[in-house]
Amino acid sequence: MHQVRHILTKELKDYFLSPIAYIVIAVYLVVTGWLFFSAFFVFGQADLRNFFNLLPFTFAFVIPAVTMRLFAEELNTGSYETLLTLPVTPGAIILGKFLAGVVFTAALLAPTIAYPIVISLMGALDWGPVIGGYVGALLLGAAFTAVGLFASTLTRNQIIAFIVGALVCFFLAVLDKMLFFFPQGLVGVVGYLGAEVHFQNVAKGIIDSRDVIYFLSVAFIGLYGAHLVLESKE
Repeated sequence: MHQVRHILTKELKDYFLSPIAYIVIAVYLVVTGWLFFSAFFVFGQADLRNFFNLLPFTFAFVIPAVTMRLFAEELNTGSYETLLTLPVTPGAIILGKFLAGVVFTAALLAPTIAYPIVISLMGALDWGPVIGGYVGALLLGAAFTAVGLFASTLTRNQIIAFIVGALVCFFLAVLDKMLFFFPQGLVGVVGYLGAEVHFQNVAKGIIDSRDVIYFLSVAFIGLYGAHLVLESKE
């Protein structure tokens, strides 16, 4: 755990010393702020429906932008080989970088807590779905972080890592909306593989073990895939 904590601390410092991190946060807050306040003032909807409905799609692009540098940058500069000479295992490196991405995702979401607070000041607010929405956002963020991290191990180019990660995350986000392309016998299985339906279940305040297992499974597959790719590069 000391190795993981060391990598986590290093990556968080790199995140918050980089202007890219603040650009991503700023763009994300502008987009989500527009979604929230347009519904709030223009349509008179005192809820977070728009914010949570579009979260899987905004995360599909924002999180790969955050994770694209995790390995691609080090593979490009050769610093990953230097990192392996230190008393740290590849598994600890992967886990530390993954946790850093999850912490950054939480930091990305933190300012948006102002949205439900604004609504609660205007009137009654059911906090159950709000809490469920943020729990679901963290689970979704963890799954997409693992996907983005895996994409970052595949290439030395950060732009390619972003494109691959964004395509996979976006595919998972829209998969349950493409069920008409699949045979009837596969609809149930394919529908389960879509991220949005699981996120929306949790966002309703319903914590179902099937939804939690889904997000943990996607995260595990992403991390294990990253481990296999890095093993092949040694």
